Amino acid sequence: MIIYKNHEEIEAMRRSNRIVAQILSELKEMVKPGMRTKELDEYAEKRTAELGAKPAFKDYRGYPACLCTSINEEIVHGIPSSRTLKQGDILSMDFGVVYNGFYGDAALTVPIGEISSEAKKLIRTVREGLDKGIEQLRLGNRISDISSAVQKCVESNGFSVIKSFVGHGIGFSLHEEPQVPNFGSPGHGPRIKPGMVIAIEPMISAGDWEVKILEDNWTAVTKDRSLSAHYENTIAVTENGPDILSVYHKDKIGKHREKKHA
Repeated sequence: MIIYKNHEEIEAMRRSNRIVAQILSELKEMVKPGMRTKELDEYAEKRTAELGAKPAFKDYRGYPACLCTSINEEIVHGIPSSRTLKQGDILSMDFGVVYNGFYGDAALTVPIGEISSEAKKLIRTVREGLDKGIEQLRLGNRISDISSAVQKCVESNGFSVIKSFVGHGIGFSLHEEPQVPNFGSPGHGPRIKPGMVIAIEPMISAGDWEVKILEDNWTAVTKDRSLSAHYENTIAVTENGPDILSVYHKDKIGKHREKKHA
């Protein structure tokens, strides 16, 4: 069942998502070659407490950290560790909090120093795919219109959509209905209505879409070990169109994303 939110609930969700966006923005500025991913997790947990929120991911279904740190071929759910970031890596960070009973969730992929032209295009494409999905959050459209727009953008750039993971509704719980795949034909699924709040999160690869789960039972990698990138925003549907909740005031938002990233 889809849980539609009223104006007050959406404003409460805006506060939780701004905390997520602020911490991700700070983490993005911190990353550099030689940094250990567990340092990023420790910082995220400390800042979450300072801002009066609680981690959404830690202990969720047994996940052991606050932040997901996925490097290169890792798609999602990478566990922070003593592993160090290297020049040329790309790092996907997925993060969520709960604040006053409402959840926030967002993700981004950042370069570690100078990266390859393929990696730059991959990151640019996943963000463009997210934009195209957000554009479909219009009254009267259907959920699969989002899915189709993401897939068309990604595949037209020569990349693959990861099909094993999907976006989702969010609000009183971290994962609510409806599920929002990043692939499929348009014109299917629930109608998009005011009060719907969803997290759209394309995950894409430079190679094939198939996935393997590592022995830690969390980290998902591309089966062919090709590079992967992930981007996510939480968006409310209003009478006037999509309202992105997971933005931080220091970000320079263009059409639906930062004008410059890498």
